[in-house]
Formats: sequence, structure tokens, C-alpha cells
Amino acid sequence: MFESLLIANRGEIACRIIRTARRLGLRTVAVYSDADAGALHTRLADVAVHVGPAPPRESYLAIERVIAAARAEGVEAIHPGYGFLSENPAFAAACAAASMVFVGPPIAAIEAMGSKRAAKQAMAEAGVPLLPGYHGDAQELSDLEREARGIGLPLVVKPSGGGGGKGMQIVTDWAQLRGALEAARRLAVSAFADPTLLLERYLPAPRHVEVQVLADVHGQVLHLGTRDCSVQRRHQKLIEEAPAPGIEPAVRERLHAAAVTVARRIRYTSAGTVEFLYQGGEFWLMEMNTRLQVEHPVTEAIHGLDLVEWQLRIAAGERLPFTQAALEPRGHAIEVRVCAEDPDAQFAPSAGRLRRADWPERHAGVRVDAGFVAGDTVPPDYDSLLGKIIAHGRDRGEALARLRRALAATRFAGVADNVGWLARALATPAFAAGGVGTGFLDEQATALAAPAAPPEPVLREAARALHGLPQAAARSIERPSPWELGDAFRLNLTAPQAATFRWRNHVYRVESLSGGGAATGAAGAEGVAAASAITVEAGADEVLVWQGAEKYQLVPDDPRHSVGSAMSADGGLVAKLPGVVVQVAVGVGDRVEAGQRLLVLEAMKMEHAIKAPRAGAVRAVHCAVGERVGEGRKLIEFE
Repeated sequence: MFESLLIANRGEIACRIIRTARRLGLRTVAVYSDADAGALHTRLADVAVHVGPAPPRESYLAIERVIAAARAEGVEAIHPGYGFLSENPAFAAACAAASMVFVGPPIAAIEAMGSKRAAKQAMAEAGVPLLPGYHGDAQELSDLEREARGIGLPLVVKPSGGGGGKGMQIVTDWAQLRGALEAARRLAVSAFADPTLLLERYLPAPRHVEVQVLADVHGQVLHLGTRDCSVQRRHQKLIEEAPAPGIEPAVRERLHAAAVTVARRIRYTSAGTVEFLYQGGEFWLMEMNTRLQVEHPVTEAIHGLDLVEWQLRIAAGERLPFTQAALEPRGHAIEVRVCAEDPDAQFAPSAGRLRRADWPERHAGVRVDAGFVAGDTVPPDYDSLLGKIIAHGRDRGEALARLRRALAATRFAGVADNVGWLARALATPAFAAGGVGTGFLDEQATALAAPAAPPEPVLREAARALHGLPQAAARSIERPSPWELGDAFRLNLTAPQAATFRWRNHVYRVESLSGGGAATGAAGAEGVAAASAITVEAGADEVLVWQGAEKYQLVPDDPRHSVGSAMSADGGLVAKLPGVVVQVAVGVGDRVEAGQRLLVLEAMKMEHAIKAPRAGAVRAVHCAVGERVGEGRKLIEFE
């Protein structure tokens, strides 16, 4: 085993790799950009080296800067994590040229699977099932349009050099095709520096099932069973579990065999994942990710293995000491990705300083892989993942119950988050039954929607916090004196104090009573409060109330605030977070209709379309393609 390791990544995965490396006694070196100065992964590592400005191309994707940092610290090996340079053969080659071990598969294996086109052609020859599609060399948009019509609708457009669903475009109408090809190509160039696209028949709601493989340099190739990753938004996973539920044993064995065939075909070593679409007992190869997956902890939980440790040991030339027969899964595990994003605004990412970050306690089968803690800043330059919560149980029901309890203890302030949405997803009967498909978000839209209004106990405790009254659940049994309360005390009378809050463009009025009296509201509200613990945090401009996993951001009503919010939200003409303008679709004087796309911003590794809030004429355009714009920047004005 080598003695020093540089982690060429950031956030949650860098922290996770550092923990294993330090347990093994390795000296750890982190790298960071301007945006990540002082980030958690830099504090956990023994040494942290600055590698450039915030844009990934100038820091985390800059091969020469990462290698220079490794040379300066004299490291023996580099772990790329996932994303960034993890599946870049040029980076693996640069590590070898610098006499450093690349903790991952051989360069030839990365190249074999790096191009989805070439990989699918090779796997077809090996007899692995594939969906109908086009993986050819003719890449002009006119060529792709012609091939698309041969495949038929619906179809999916994918960047050939990418993974993780980035850049994927679904086409259900021929009028969408040209725009989908252009958008996929922009993301392909921006994220992967490879403009090549491929086309495939699109299955509207299959399951996303994958198989973890582990192979050493001595020729042993093993599988570690299946995972289900079907709950996704924008083709990126949010909930994963192992083993994949509801698959017949014979079909499961065929999946395992197909994954091992793929790995053997390209002489794979290290940990990797073979991904399939699954429907009605049949499956088709999607791709192979030649790296560690975000969802690897669920496989670790049911097998009792540390996959990062085995990546390191394999890279050091060690032989896997166990056989396939010894790898029997134990129980069930489910993981959720906790992200800084707003599910009620089409999962728009969020950035800012975390005033609060309460992760659940690590006990009773609950594991937390966090990339951020309270006081850290979530930058707008990268993806929105804050961390992961993993629950393991003797069966799926126990794992699910533990995960739901863990989410109820998870709270963030300073950014939007998806904790409430995740809890709603886990609570649906469809997910509880197991085997949901990739259409889960659309099929369960009603169940996944945010509450229609804040419950009465939430409003009551918000009012108490606003007036400085003690929270009902936290009050001492012994009644405090009127002078200790600091409320609107009046001799021999109750002291009602009204509060008005704005939440999701609605106004709510509530009266709190001094001395612990009941607030006005619906009957039975006390029962709701007792059934679900309430936590309150009052700030200068807002009151945050958590009831279980649900977070309510209540703004004390102020006409000045509501006017500003309405102008920003209704106009939709300002940048909601920093990003880069990748398309401007209109010019000064153009007439537009309500809902028409005006421009596209790329922020936190996603594209966000800004659309006209109403019909009218464009008065001014305040940005250009390629320009980086800050949060709140005015982009377009109407007459």
C-alpha cells in the first residue's frame, strides 16, 4: 500500500475518501478552487492545495494544475472520486506519466466505455442486450435528425462522452428535435469537451437498475449485486437502494452475468458500475461508469465492505481475498441525496452560507456522508449535493422506517433543500411497495407536492418566536413570571399578539397568547403538534419552522418585501443564482408570447430557461452568451 494520496475532487466524495484513507494510515492531500477555500474537505485532509479559480475548467478539470499539486506534495497515488476527471483517460495517462498511481481502471478500459457509441457497439458484439438507437460517426445535426426519424419517437439524445444523465434530452415531438440536439451538444461540449451525441429509443418509465462490479489486477471479476436508482429528477438520481426490489432470481442472475461480461470484455479493474434499463423482466445496457458511484454506500451496507478501501488496495496490486460465493447480501439499504435545491421550483439549485446544518445522528443503521456542515458556504459553481443519508435494516421495511426517522431530524438554514420532498417520496404507498420506475415524479406529482398551507401549530410557534415567547414544547412546567416573558402582558387579562406571515405568495394571520394560551385556529391542532416535533429558528427577516422533515420559511408580512418578491418572481427576468449565459433567444424589439424562452443560464451543472412572464416587446437585453452573471442581475427588460 502507498503512503500518500491526493483526492482530485471536492465536497461529499472528497470527505468520504479522506475518511477511509486516513483510517488506512495514508497521508491525504486535498485540492480546492477559489470557491472552496476553507471547505470541509480541505479541513479534513492533512494538506490542502489551491488549484485555481471557481470555474471547473480552471481548477478541478485542469489536469496540469492537479498534477502539479500532486508533484508539489510528493504523493504516490491520486483518487479522482466521481465526476470531474474520474473518467478522463488523459488524466489517468497524466498520472502514469508523473509516476503516480491512478486509483481507478486501466486507461484502455476508460477509453472503451468513455464513448457511449463505441461501448455500445462493442457490447452488442458481446451479446449484451441494447435498445435500438444510433451510435454512428455522422454527427452533423442534419445527420442526427435523419437518424432520429429512423428510430422513431419517443427518443433520447445523450452526450457520448458523459454520464450521470447530464445533457440528456427527451424528444416526444418532432418539433422539439432540433432544440434538443442543440441543448445536448452545448452540455456535451461544456461538461465533457466532447460534442459527439448518440440517439436511443426512449422508454418513458422503465426502472434504472445497475450492478456493482469489483475486479483486481489478477483476473478476478466479481459482482456485488444490484441497485435500483429509478427515483430521479432531470435524469439524475435522488433515491437509491440495494438490492433492487422485486426482480425474479433468474432475471437477477442474468443481470449479474451481463455486468461481469461487460467488465471482462474491457479487462476492467477497480470498482465500476454497469447500468441497465429494466422493464417487464427484460433489461438493456445503458452504459458502464468506470468509477465509484454516488450510491456506492448502499452496496457497502449490505455487504459489509468499504469500496474505497478496495479501490485503494486493488490500485496497490493486492488480490481480492474473497470469492463470489462469499458475497451474500445482508438485509436492505436505502440512500437519499440531500441537495441544496428547491423541488417546488423545478428543483432549481440553491447556493449560500449554511447558517444551520443538522445531520441525523449516526446510529441504529443510519450513516451520513456529509460534504457540508454549519458555517460552510454552498458555492453556485458545482452540483447541489450537500451529502447523503443511508439507512440499513434487516429488511426493506426496517431500512425505510430508519431513513424516514433520520430525515425528520435533518434541518438546513441558509439554502433551499429537498429534505421535505425526500420524506414525502419515501412516504408514498408506491415507493413503500417497491419497484417504482423513472416516471415516479410525474406519476406521484400530487403526493410529492408541498403542503397546501402551513399547519396551525407551525403558524402558532412562528408567531411565538416572532414575539420572543417561549416555544410551547420547550416551556418549563413551572409558569414563568410576566416580567420574564417579555410579551404584551396586561393585568388580569390575556395578552393576544397578532402576527402576519407570507408563505408561497399567500398571507396567514395568527394570534399568539401570552402565558401559553392556545392560539386561534383549527380544532385538533395540538394533536398535530404532538405527533410531529416542531423546531423554530427566528431571524431578522424570516422565521423557519420545521415540523418533522417539512420546512416552512415564513416571512413576516411587509408590503415592501412582497412587492419586491412579486416583481422578481413574476417577471422572471433576473438571475436567481450566479451562472453563465449559454443562449440568448431574443433581441431588442422582438415580440414574445407568455412562456416563450428568452435565454438559458447554466448554473450548478444544470441549464435553466428564463421565460417571458407575459406577452410583450423586449426593451433591452443586459447580457450576452458566455457572460457570467451574478445573483439578482437584471437580464432582460420588457416594454
